[in-house]
Amino acid sequence: MSKLAIEEIIVVEGKDDTRRIQEVVEADTIETIGSAINEDILEQIAHAQETRGVIIFTDPDFSGEKIRKTIMEVVPDAKHAFLPRSQAKGKRKGASLGVEHASNEAILEALRKVVTPVTNQELGIPRQALLDYGLIAGQQAKERREKLGDELRIGYTNGKQLAKRLAMFRITEEELAEAMKKVEEIL
Repeated sequence: MSKLAIEEIIVVEGKDDTRRIQEVVEADTIETIGSAINEDILEQIAHAQETRGVIIFTDPDFSGEKIRKTIMEVVPDAKHAFLPRSQAKGKRKGASLGVEHASNEAILEALRKVVTPVTNQELGIPRQALLDYGLIAGQQAKERREKLGDELRIGYTNGKQLAKRLAMFRITEEELAEAMKKVEEIL
């Protein structure tokens, strides 16, 4: 059985992520070497976007989100692959979240569901709807956002980022309502 070949260059955090990705698919990677991403690496990513396109595939944690944001400032039209936090847990107690811990199936699923953000779009979901769903205030708001991010495959966001991320990935009110039904079933 031949591996799925990925045309774009996948941006990951480190060597373990590269090794893990290449065990599952045929792909080239650029490693950010952690969240202190430097100008040379950002230039390399921008060049890769111009020539082959890039898929940002960072860990579903604070550092991964920080790297994703830094890259988006330079390459706003980069594609994104997201792993739910539950699928990125290490086997050992206290292990960090990471792409390197994900199953082959989880990695393939994330790469099949790559999303491309829209830039400069009006925020589509009214703030009141986010409040009504308990996503930006109240008990369990953080947990709801985490589950919603997994369900929509847009990653975890804090309350301030949520509306922007939903708009960026063209999530409609109908898609949000459908996803929230599933989130409510889980909670």
